[in-house]
Amino acid sequence: MSGQTHVVPKTRERRRYWDDLEQQIDDVIVGLADLVRSHFRGLLTLAALAYAFYTWAWPARATWGPIVLTVLFALLQIAFAIVFVIVQFAAIFWFLGRGRTYWIKPGETGVSFADYKGNPEVLESARRIVTLLKGIKEFKEMGGEAIRGLLLVGPPGTGKSYLAQCISTEANVPFGYASAPSFQNMFFGVSNLRIMMLYRKARQLAKKYGACILFIDEIDAIGQARGGRYAGGGFMGPLFGWGGNAMLNELLLQLDPPPQEVTLIGRILRLLGLRKGRAELPPVLTIAATNMPDALDPALLRPGRFDRKIVVDVPNAEGRREIIEYYLSKVKHDPNIPIDYMVYDTIGYTPAAIRYVINEAVIHAHFEGRNYITYEDFTAARETHELGLRQPIRTMSFEERRRIAYHEAGHALAQFLLQPKERVVKVSIIRRGEALGFSATKPTEERFTKTREELLADIQVALAARAAEELFLGTQMTGATNDLAQATHLANLMVSAWGMDGSLYSGLTYNQMVPDLYRKHRIERLLQRQFQNVKRLLEANREAVIAIAEELLKRDELNEQQLREILAQFQLVVPPPLPEMEEPLEVRQAEERAMLAHSDGAAEPQSTPVTVVGDGEEAEEGRPGDGVGIPGMTNGAGYNPGY
Repeated sequence: MSGQTHVVPKTRERRRYWDDLEQQIDDVIVGLADLVRSHFRGLLTLAALAYAFYTWAWPARATWGPIVLTVLFALLQIAFAIVFVIVQFAAIFWFLGRGRTYWIKPGETGVSFADYKGNPEVLESARRIVTLLKGIKEFKEMGGEAIRGLLLVGPPGTGKSYLAQCISTEANVPFGYASAPSFQNMFFGVSNLRIMMLYRKARQLAKKYGACILFIDEIDAIGQARGGRYAGGGFMGPLFGWGGNAMLNELLLQLDPPPQEVTLIGRILRLLGLRKGRAELPPVLTIAATNMPDALDPALLRPGRFDRKIVVDVPNAEGRREIIEYYLSKVKHDPNIPIDYMVYDTIGYTPAAIRYVINEAVIHAHFEGRNYITYEDFTAARETHELGLRQPIRTMSFEERRRIAYHEAGHALAQFLLQPKERVVKVSIIRRGEALGFSATKPTEERFTKTREELLADIQVALAARAAEELFLGTQMTGATNDLAQATHLANLMVSAWGMDGSLYSGLTYNQMVPDLYRKHRIERLLQRQFQNVKRLLEANREAVIAIAEELLKRDELNEQQLREILAQFQLVVPPPLPEMEEPLEVRQAEERAMLAHSDGAAEPQSTPVTVVGDGEEAEEGRPGDGVGIPGMTNGAGYNPGY
């Protein structure tokens, strides 16, 4: 019938080879035949020359034999000397080229996703990467390409290297740990050699195990942007030091290399023409970690290299609870320990810091004669970590103790009244670390931004100690050094970076954080206004400041409950701040032109009260007093002797 289509049944294809070995043998035979066919004339010429030599030259060997042997012996000696020198240099470069890399076999790390706590979103991204590594063959059959680079960005201690180890364990592949600064060498070319040897071994392991993970810590040490503000070179040029951009160029090549044979047998077969087709590189996943992603060269971040980026930040409240419960499960502890308090005591802590504090709590409990930890042990370990070792100065005179007491009393009252989202947990006139006294606060909730009013309150808190010195002691002390630096730094950020002083210009765009004469004037005016505000605050609550200082002289330290009991006896007031004058843009521009003209015509007066702040670094979340390595606690509001 017309219109109907007859389907012809497909015949079953006959298999040409029974297994892969038979196919490989056939390929070798075909390759040898092709080799003879393509080089037939050359082989025939070599055979003719050999026959002529054996027929005519060999019978007269008694005549030319000794001469040839002498020449050959001399050439052998020269060759031996050359080879000896080459072997010496090769041995030296082999020794220098060995990178300090730790190779860990599958499962040897002992950590898995079950041990990674505090960041479920990051964990989910890691699980997807493991799934791709395990099913790399099926993924390639779909037409996809293996992931080559993963960049982990986050502050120190957030678990970037720990996450890389978990990925290697779950994927059951070898794991190589290398530090980027270890690639640097004083001899030019050795750094490149180290990177080449590192990736060569990684590909050999990937060939054996199916894949390999290479972790490079502190990648910004060798991956800095070429020609950027972070760029740099060796102290004697490319021969000694970093070798210019050679390491970065070599790393770029190894991250995205051309197809090539990895094994020696494969290269020999490719050389003889016995293996054809496109070479397949075994999958090597390079995981890099940095806390300076802005310093990296754009070529590193392009698709095909470190095209995937995971931000590993400090955990939130739920993450900290999970981490604390995990590490508490590994130690003996009081079953009634208040985990809720521990969660809010560790705002801003990294997982590494939480583990450290819990371990220090175990040490504290051990020396107290207990075989389990309590909340008091945890608090003691946390305070030692944040504030330093408690070191009272028993020879300090009463007058000096009195000065420090009023210094810290000014801080404490200003913190209590001006920072409602902070709680004053301890005020002390006992030396801890480099501070002779401190007034420490902890946030009552997690915060990620700050308003202009809150920043002005932070400046007032930093200047409260100097105001207390002038009001209650009638003098000024060197202990306000750190306080003035913090207040100036915050004011500079408000004026130069955050647009909180009537101008929307940001000095961060052109890296102009060192203030000029005009911005010095604006910063000084802002500081003086807030200094007058906090001075009025302390004057209005004069009796409360005196009570705090006198109680500090009796007890040396006040906790949160004791401070609240003292302040509950007084009717505390917060005077309204001094009014701020709004200046039109034309007035500001005229003032700036006048200052610039004055600076061009004459030297800057010696009475300028503002010190140039040249660090240009931005405080974490814009918070004053967040000391180095002291997350979530303001210990900068303390008396520093100024040396």
